[in-house]
Amino acid sequence: MDSNASNLQSALGWLAEVIAGALDVHFGTAPIFDAKALDYHDDGSWLAWFIRRQQPTPEEFCLLVLALVPHLAPALFNKLIAAHLPDGGEFTEFGGIKGANHRGILPTGETALFILAGEDLERRLAVQRILSSDHWFARKHILWLEPVREGEPVMSGRLIVDPEIVEEITIGQVTRPSFGADFPAEYIETKMDWEDLVLHQGTLSQIREIESWIKHNDTLLNDWGMGKKIKPGYRALFYGPPGTGKTMTAMLLGKHTGKDVFRIDLSRVVSKYIGETEKNLSRLFDKAENKNWILFFDEADALFGKRTDIRDAHDKYANQEVAFLLQRIEAYNGVVILASNQRANIDDAFVRRLQTIIQFPMPRPEERYEIWLKTFPSQIAIADDIDWRHIAARHELSGAGILNVTHFCAIDVLAKQSLRMDLKGLEAAIQREFVKEGRIL
Repeated sequence: MDSNASNLQSALGWLAEVIAGALDVHFGTAPIFDAKALDYHDDGSWLAWFIRRQQPTPEEFCLLVLALVPHLAPALFNKLIAAHLPDGGEFTEFGGIKGANHRGILPTGETALFILAGEDLERRLAVQRILSSDHWFARKHILWLEPVREGEPVMSGRLIVDPEIVEEITIGQVTRPSFGADFPAEYIETKMDWEDLVLHQGTLSQIREIESWIKHNDTLLNDWGMGKKIKPGYRALFYGPPGTGKTMTAMLLGKHTGKDVFRIDLSRVVSKYIGETEKNLSRLFDKAENKNWILFFDEADALFGKRTDIRDAHDKYANQEVAFLLQRIEAYNGVVILASNQRANIDDAFVRRLQTIIQFPMPRPEERYEIWLKTFPSQIAIADDIDWRHIAARHELSGAGILNVTHFCAIDVLAKQSLRMDLKGLEAAIQREFVKEGRIL
């Protein structure tokens, strides 16, 4: 048995003894019960790390394991209760609820009260304080009570443990969140490298500043004590025409600093219904908190655009969304990158809070020349009538536009079974790209 499974088995066995003792006292088969100390291995498992790092009290540790029971030993509660109620029946004092699919008992705050405090009012109040929003369980998003309907007892809410902790304990790693309604962001990555990306030298030097911040931020905030004086996180604006490398740069920053990059789908974030945009943003930032992810808001104008004068209720709530977003972005301790075609489209309130604003201009002729050389596959023979410097000087295309032309040319020569590119074919492909962009050659 590996160390993680061994520690989990010890923890579940310890909890079973605690629950059995509480049941014995409740049903009068024992006057008192004193729990033994937990026996665990101080190794590299998550449970050992948690005990060493957080140093939970026995009550706090009991609550954590209690919340994990449905994920690890779903029949545990029923087996222990059956020892005293073999014929079944109502057991209101134990609390717990039934799930939509789960056939066992899902523990609630009332379950915790029964196990840890019984009928002792003072101890019951102490348990409620552990499950309050002020406790480090809630602040660190480890364990909390599911909200209940208005008027129902707070402690009747289900005990919820962070799903990432469940993943860490059960499969040994935290998987990336899946794109969907609850997480409107897509993980993006690239196989390209910095040398594959051609940028203006001034743009590239500013990108290196972000890279340096990511690498040295922990030293600055923690070792040098600057965390008391400056806000966490880094906020940047990338602006420039489409296809100039904004998204690619974000992916390369993540690749070379070991950070996951998530592109936010604003169509799933922004809602016409009052309060829904804030709710969607809350889910996003709650999931991203303390992950050191790079959050990339593409076409950010839809969410970060200039506020309007208040003419009606819609304008009022739209401005409230901006205020809420400002608050969440300032509190986020990772990297936030906004991407826009125009710097002027971004609200001044966001601009003031940015550490850097980086322009991604259309590539100049010398940069286009370099892109042409790097983009065309070496398997294609280039005819003598193609002068890349002349092509680069004559046709103003973005890096993405040049890649589109190259892609079309490569497919065309493969289809013709002739691995040779002449000027006529290249010019036709460029013409096609200009038409697609709504321009005339």
